[in-house]
Amino acid sequence: MKYLVGIFFIFCLLTFVTPHKIGAQQIQDSFIVTNNVEQFSYIGQIVATYEDKTGQETLQQVINKNAFVKRNTTILNLGVTPSVFWLRFNLYNATGNFKNLLEIENPLIEQITLYYKNDTTQFFDSVSINKNKPFFQRPITNLNMAYLLSQAPFSTKTYYLRIKSNTQIILPLKAGNVIAINEGDSDKNLLSAIYFGIMIVMFLYNLFVYLSVKDKSYLYYILYILSVALVQLNITGFGFKYLWPDFPRFERFSLYLFPSLTAFTSIAFITQFLNTKEFVPKLHKGFLIFIFAYIFTLLNAGWGKENLSYNLLNINALPLSLYMIGVALLIRVKHKYRPALFFLLAWTLFLISIIVFVTKDFGLLPYNLFTVSIIQIGSAAEVVLLSIALADRINIFKREKEESQAAALNAAKENERLIREQNVILETKVTERTLELKSANNDLNKAIKDLKEAESQLVEQEKMASLGQLTAGIAHEINNPINFVTSNVNPLKRDVEILLDMVNTIENVTYANIPITEKEEQIKAFKEEIDFDYLKEEIHHLLTGINEGASRTAEIVKGLRIFSRLDEDDLKRANINEGLDSTIVIINNLLNNRIQLVKNYSDLPLVECYPGKLNQVFLNIITNAIYAINKKFQDQPGGVLTIATRSENDWVFISIADNGTGMDENTKKKLFEPFFTTKDVGEGTGLGLSIAYNTITKHNGRIVVNSVIGKGTEFILEIPLIH
Repeated sequence: MKYLVGIFFIFCLLTFVTPHKIGAQQIQDSFIVTNNVEQFSYIGQIVATYEDKTGQETLQQVINKNAFVKRNTTILNLGVTPSVFWLRFNLYNATGNFKNLLEIENPLIEQITLYYKNDTTQFFDSVSINKNKPFFQRPITNLNMAYLLSQAPFSTKTYYLRIKSNTQIILPLKAGNVIAINEGDSDKNLLSAIYFGIMIVMFLYNLFVYLSVKDKSYLYYILYILSVALVQLNITGFGFKYLWPDFPRFERFSLYLFPSLTAFTSIAFITQFLNTKEFVPKLHKGFLIFIFAYIFTLLNAGWGKENLSYNLLNINALPLSLYMIGVALLIRVKHKYRPALFFLLAWTLFLISIIVFVTKDFGLLPYNLFTVSIIQIGSAAEVVLLSIALADRINIFKREKEESQAAALNAAKENERLIREQNVILETKVTERTLELKSANNDLNKAIKDLKEAESQLVEQEKMASLGQLTAGIAHEINNPINFVTSNVNPLKRDVEILLDMVNTIENVTYANIPITEKEEQIKAFKEEIDFDYLKEEIHHLLTGINEGASRTAEIVKGLRIFSRLDEDDLKRANINEGLDSTIVIINNLLNNRIQLVKNYSDLPLVECYPGKLNQVFLNIITNAIYAINKKFQDQPGGVLTIATRSENDWVFISIADNGTGMDENTKKKLFEPFFTTKDVGEGTGLGLSIAYNTITKHNGRIVVNSVIGKGTEFILEIPLIH
């Protein structure tokens, strides 16, 4: 038993004394990891660094160079650089555990590889954490980048870290007991949870207010709150772990996207909230510079120039903040605008928190939970203050509205008094004015009646003018076939009399008492005397001519009958091609055999219209076309009048084109004005195209005019199938 007590005593002595003797030799330039779960320490003081500007060196090359330099600072700040940094540090495990934790409190670092010697093989093993891979592929699913260190108790081991990042390389390295580090992270995460809770409450509150008041300031403000919260989700690592863990590419791009959105929404908010366009119009335009700067930043990030984009974010942030503070200060001083005071207070507080945060990174302030979380504290305070400012702005509007309502009420009472006084005067004047209006109304009715009568007379005059033109044309057209008939009547009468004489002669010969052969010779002789064969041909020729003349006359009469439906006021389903042909029959004499007529008709469905009125339109346009051709070609041939029809969908299109003189734009503008004409005095009334325009409008149609001086004019009439 005594021996057992002695062995136990020696074991305790070895356990509690030997390590300290060994530690005296091993802990030089090493960080001691203890069992103290109440605290942990940052190990920057014992870390040596080496910058690999090529980014291509291997671990063995770096070890052989032995160019590591200690920076003697608690928190390493290596700046923004495309270089690769190597870190070397020693850890002495003063615990009885084989497992401890190494954590880098910067979720924005892109690539970290830990190198350490394998206790069995004495070769270096490595463990990499890369933001280009999904979050849950990390060895430890920590918000920060963390490694579980396997190291024998009471031993010293050298570790190497290879670090590459396009963002600022700030390295709060801490090593210690797993429980101690996790408890420290829990405190920080609790503060972040409180922060995001405040942001959610502010977002929902201001969203509710916006839905109630519909003020754009609240809309831009809730977007600003959302963008600020997204930035903090990115900085703290919550976004990558909980919201988009399987989208590492978006995680990298969000580093530039969310700050840019914050800039855009803050600019939109300040311009709306402080009414910069009215108060400081020149400075208001200056915000465009920052908008373009942040767009340029996003484009570079999309193009893969992440180092440049990160530097641009840092370059743009301070000038924009100072510019916004300057604008708010100017509005407050110059215009005494109360909301500007709240904005100044909130934005200055936020800017101070940023300065404290950056100062901590350079070692000028201690690196602790307060300085690490100062931006969250500052942004939460800013959000609350700006919410108060918005509420105060609503109170200002409410007070101004009440004052304006009171002023409006006083003005209304004064107006009521004035109205009562004016009513008596107005009643008298109204009575007098009513009598004047009655008299003027009677005069106006008489003038309207006279105007309608004058309009009817003018339309009738235009019809009579057209009728006179038609009478001359029809007389000429009918005269030719009638003359042809009358010229054939006298020869036909003579031939018929000869035939009658022949019948009498044959009858007398037939009853004569002579031989049959003699009778045949007498009849044959008589037929030769009157040239019977020629007589038959002549009679046939004369009858054919009379028939053609009568047919031509009937055709002209038919065309005249179709055309003459000018006064029909009932809608009918009519054949447009037939109406055009009847019009051509009427004006055929105007063509004078010198103007070539080209007809390109399509098979058209029947159109619901006023046929007689459309025929009048065709006549007016065709006679104008013939006039333009005659004016250009005089009595020489070469004129061409082209009439074409077609249907498309539910419309009919009638084209009447000539190769006459054409017209300029000024003439086209006045074409359908009443009494406007380009004809010489006495040649036209100027009402033809005006009547045509009104008629096509009455048919719910359109007239399109295409004309080139010296080349001709085309009128396109567009008429719906169903009126």
